Amino acid sequence: MSKILTDKQLAIKVEKVAWITEASPRGHGRLSVRLRPTGGPLFYFRYSDEDGKRQYIPLGAYSRTGTNGLTLKTARAKANELSQLYLTGIKNLTEHLDAERDAEKAIREAEVRRLEQEAAQKAAEAAALASRQTVSQLFERWMEIDVSHRKDKGAEVRRMFEKDVLPLIGQVFVADIRKGHITQVTDAMAARGVTRMVKVVFSLMRQMFRFAVDRDIIEFDPTSSIRKAKIGGKETERDRVLSEDEILQLKQAIPNANLLFSTQYAIWIALSTCCRIGELLAARWEHLDFDKDTWLIPRENSKNGKPHNIHLSPFSKHYFLKLREIHGNTPWCYPNREGTGALCSKTVTKQLSDRQRPSSQGTMSNRSSKAQSLILPGGKWTPHDLRRTGATMMTALGVIPEVAERCLNHTEENRIKRTYQRHSYTSECIDAWRRLGEKLEEITNQPTSEEADSQSCSLQMP
Repeated sequence: MSKILTDKQLAIKVEKVAWITEASPRGHGRLSVRLRPTGGPLFYFRYSDEDGKRQYIPLGAYSRTGTNGLTLKTARAKANELSQLYLTGIKNLTEHLDAERDAEKAIREAEVRRLEQEAAQKAAEAAALASRQTVSQLFERWMEIDVSHRKDKGAEVRRMFEKDVLPLIGQVFVADIRKGHITQVTDAMAARGVTRMVKVVFSLMRQMFRFAVDRDIIEFDPTSSIRKAKIGGKETERDRVLSEDEILQLKQAIPNANLLFSTQYAIWIALSTCCRIGELLAARWEHLDFDKDTWLIPRENSKNGKPHNIHLSPFSKHYFLKLREIHGNTPWCYPNREGTGALCSKTVTKQLSDRQRPSSQGTMSNRSSKAQSLILPGGKWTPHDLRRTGATMMTALGVIPEVAERCLNHTEENRIKRTYQRHSYTSECIDAWRRLGEKLEEITNQPTSEEADSQSCSLQMP
């Protein structure tokens, strides 16, 4: 029996599936509801196809409020739309609706393809725009993302690039960089004779351009076909060791070199402890225990990331105490000028280098007037050569190489030895630093040539 459906009828609980069909005013298609024991009513549009066979088109689930389905009013409106379509002469609505859905699907798929093409085009344009950034712009982005997390916040990388890379290729577009631009930088550096620095800068440029490749700024790394071994020529390994006579000459020359007292003390501390100059300049007073005569280099200050405990000989302790008289009121043994942190690791190296310039090279503005004051017969020396000298003196004093390596805080290269030989050599290292300190005391306490001449004259006087 045909009915006018109401919400009350749709709320009836049934024990088995039942159908309720609403009357059609013109007899062409009706709104039907399928009542279910569980799950709630479902709306359908019922009609007869051209063969007189009854068909049902699902419209959706019933919801009194319309929150999770169709209200009765909405379902009736959908049924009326289909009824009007039926009146146009389309007797097989199911096939017609399927065709319409296929057409709509094709339209949606075409739209999706269009949007994807537009997105791809925009991405290509963005990549092209990104590739038109200059090397200087790429450098700043690389610094911000990849380099700023380093210990010095990238200060040393920035110094090298601003000195040797950016002045030559900084304004060139990244996409236009070729091998010739890279070798232009490295050749200019090689001409200055800084072989090791050439390789360092080349490695950094390679890191930066690979960063650009990873972010689709450029397609190819312009350094990829350049062999690092061919850059800057063969790097010679430094083997400079100061002789005992040179150490004495150094002691005699230092007072006339116009060095800061703190720099003078750094020379003797580095020589007597075999530390790296960067480890010394980063030291804090809290790392030193003058009661136990120890200096701890924490892992964050050591090159290999391992803490290193140095036993201070009386010789090295003496210079640390003199240093404390100057900087004992700051947390750092070597504070920077503002007192906000440790001194730059390059400062002492620069001061010593400025005082070893051959006279043939002339003088430099804003540099020390004592340009030849620290020149020694064996050639130019660096703070790192003091470390090598100290270790060499240890072995000459009978310290076994294994112990000297521990004093240097070198990582054992042999994996088997590193794994199974766990002896710390603590007492042997203490003895090695003591022997070195005593030897340096002996060398530096020798009279200067002027003092020796004065003593000789006094002995000859009647």
